[in-house]
Amino acid sequence: MPKPKIGVSMLYCLSEPFSKMLKRLAKVEVQLVEVVDEGLHELNKKRVSKLNAIAKSKGIRYTVHAPFADINIASPSKPMLNASIKRLEQSMAYANDLNAQLWVFHPGAKTGISTFYPNEDWKQNIQTIRQLHETAENHGLNTAIENLPEKYGFIMKQPEDFQKFYKETSLNDVGIVLDVGHANLEGQTEQFLKKLPDKIVHMHISDNMGENDQHLGIGYGKINWQQFAETLREIDYDKTIMIEAVEHVEESLQKLRQLLA
Repeated sequence: MPKPKIGVSMLYCLSEPFSKMLKRLAKVEVQLVEVVDEGLHELNKKRVSKLNAIAKSKGIRYTVHAPFADINIASPSKPMLNASIKRLEQSMAYANDLNAQLWVFHPGAKTGISTFYPNEDWKQNIQTIRQLHETAENHGLNTAIENLPEKYGFIMKQPEDFQKFYKETSLNDVGIVLDVGHANLEGQTEQFLKKLPDKIVHMHISDNMGENDQHLGIGYGKINWQQFAETLREIDYDKTIMIEAVEHVEESLQKLRQLLA
């Protein structure tokens, strides 16, 4: 039976200069790496060129995590929304230049005025995703939406939200990035895996204590990883899994390989 492809997100060194991240990247022991287009690692032409050089020398394939700081694709403020879309479209162009296998982005979030305009944030979220999808198609880029916890105000957080999205849009080629840490905060990992197995094309995994998105190493929180691995086998999951811990990354990589062996 085919097994999932395991990679590492460079999120763990996001606080470090881009040059230091490149040195870490040159030493990774995986062929699949997620680059985070954010903060000190914001992509530009020069950085894309350096990433491509490393990819060529090491046989690495990239996925790209879209910008997420101050980005809200459901914003009721048109100037803020337009700024978010412009930033995301720029990220897609760089992802295309990296020949990225996937571009991962966050759904929209509620704001302080959401209660005054019921369902409008959901409508804007859908409208923006349609626009981003069209841009992605022009680049020949695959995209997927990550589940974000309800406690942080995000709109697409439960399996039912994604089912509603597919029913309303028919954008069936937009996949789901199952963030197991996020799903654990809602106690919904099993529901995602069993209700939407054909839509999940990518995963982020890290551990937590069930209260906050801590990005702990595997085994350093309360997630039942044995049950997680068993469910992956039940649904024949054979796509990608990214370690998205910010500590114990190598150890987490080894543990994941053992779980999926």
